[in-house]
Amino acid sequence: MEIKTKNARGLLLVLFLGQLVAFSLAAGNFASSLVANLGVNAPLTQSFFVYLLLTLVYVPILFHRRQKPRIPWYWYLAIAFIDVQGNYLFVEAYQYSSITSITLLDCWTVVWVIILTWYILGTRYSFWQFLGAGTCVAGLCLVLLSDARSPDVQEIRFNRLHTADPGKIPLLGDALVIAGTICYAFTNIGQEYCVKKNDRVELVAMHGLCGVLVTAVQIFIFERKNLEAVAWSPTMISLFAGYAAATFMFYNITPFVLKMSGSTLFNLSLLTSDMWAVAIRVFLYQQKVNWLYYLAFTVVAIGLIIYSLNDISSGDETAESTEAVAQYQQLPSEDNSKGSCSNLNGQERKQQEEAHIC
Repeated sequence: MEIKTKNARGLLLVLFLGQLVAFSLAAGNFASSLVANLGVNAPLTQSFFVYLLLTLVYVPILFHRRQKPRIPWYWYLAIAFIDVQGNYLFVEAYQYSSITSITLLDCWTVVWVIILTWYILGTRYSFWQFLGAGTCVAGLCLVLLSDARSPDVQEIRFNRLHTADPGKIPLLGDALVIAGTICYAFTNIGQEYCVKKNDRVELVAMHGLCGVLVTAVQIFIFERKNLEAVAWSPTMISLFAGYAAATFMFYNITPFVLKMSGSTLFNLSLLTSDMWAVAIRVFLYQQKVNWLYYLAFTVVAIGLIIYSLNDISSGDETAESTEAVAQYQQLPSEDNSKGSCSNLNGQERKQQEEAHIC
């Protein structure tokens, strides 16, 4: 009973933190979509301000500890490099696809995380967990089908042939998102390994510092012209600041969830951000949502429920089996102690008999 109570409390805490992460993700996606609608294409610059905030907050704390990093710096550099590429692909996707498609398709991260944790971390999943993840993938396929059958696709193809501006290309945006999810999967696996081997402050501090270095170099090489063309109005500055603040909160809470639950349940918790995306598109963007989006979200939600319930039950079984093994291991030790005592008593008796004979 105590184990189940602790698991239930831990699950509620993880779900609460997951909702905070999902909210921050939805807010960041909303800001990125508004920046893209204003004709600005500067995804690396948006990520730079996020990593700069992380550096300014956590690096001084790390220096104050006066401790050497417990994990080699090049691992943090590799994680930051892959994460920067994932952020770039996601923000770039807003130039071609809608916010709803992007936030739904980021669920592909779950698929890659399951594959990577299976082969890298040795995590094993039950049949029902695979069924829940597969149900989520089925919902994602409906998003691709919805974008492919969009009534604007023919008009977009016509514009591509007669104008220099490609405009919105939903399928290209979907491909960029799926590629970004692969980067995020590797990043989550690396972060989960680092946060479980080390503390949260070092992970976030080194991640922010390495992210600043990587984005600064890539901005100088690839994005300098786009950055010079940006008209820095109060609206644009507020959008960049809003994206930085939302993503800063995302990176702050992510290590807690990864340490308590792992990469798979973390990414499954992010599926609730799709609800905010649909609400934004309907009420703020005043756009019509294809009925397949609602069906896709329902299918993804069902898959999340299936996975979460079986994850709890498997956790309970593991805890109970661990306790049973601990109790079982105590019995032989007690028997051995009794046996050793009886052997000692027998030896003492023999010595006494020999002494008596003498």
